[in-house]
Amino acid sequence: MIKIAPSILSADFSKLGEEVIKLNDAGADFIHIDVMDGEFVPNLMLGTESIKHLREVTDIPLDIHMMVEKPEEKLDWFDIQPGEYVSVHAESTRHLQRTLAKIADYGAHPMVALNPATPLCMLEDVLDDVSGVLLMTVNPGFAGQKLVPQTLGKITRLRELLDKTGHEEVFIEVDGNVSFENAPKMYHAGARAFVCGTSSIFGKNGSIEENIAKFKKSMEE
Repeated sequence: MIKIAPSILSADFSKLGEEVIKLNDAGADFIHIDVMDGEFVPNLMLGTESIKHLREVTDIPLDIHMMVEKPEEKLDWFDIQPGEYVSVHAESTRHLQRTLAKIADYGAHPMVALNPATPLCMLEDVLDDVSGVLLMTVNPGFAGQKLVPQTLGKITRLRELLDKTGHEEVFIEVDGNVSFENAPKMYHAGARAFVCGTSSIFGKNGSIEENIAKFKKSMEE
């Protein structure tokens, strides 16, 4: 079963409450939130108050993507709730397993994120500690980038690694140019959760509801 994780970064912030209601009505599974510190990536996005307000207007689980240096020092800022999904980059911390354990202590689902050029071997010793793996299919930091083509093969290799090591329950999430064209390729490679932004759910051709329905249908083709 696929999971749709619309990226709130791509929503219309002048109508954010309305956008979240539309996501809820359209059956979004997660709301993907990019937390950027201007150091790990050259951009800034969303802060603690924004995340707090999102929780006040929706029961959709938050999917918090920590694109920050030393995330283990900053997790407490976000009042992480049970049932939420939290991704930290393997490249961002010296103590990855400890950071994942801290996320689990909140009752949340720990996830590891990998940049396109980061090898899968970085995951091998923490697979017992994760619910999912977030593979970046573009270099993180800005919306609207083109797919890094070799990441499709990386999805396949990760799925093979998970199945081979007895981690069939660990799902793969993809983030970056998850378009109507690219998503089916990602799905057939092994991805099951999709961070959707301007190239699909929040595109100008169709409403949020229409685009989510179109996105799900594209997996059947």
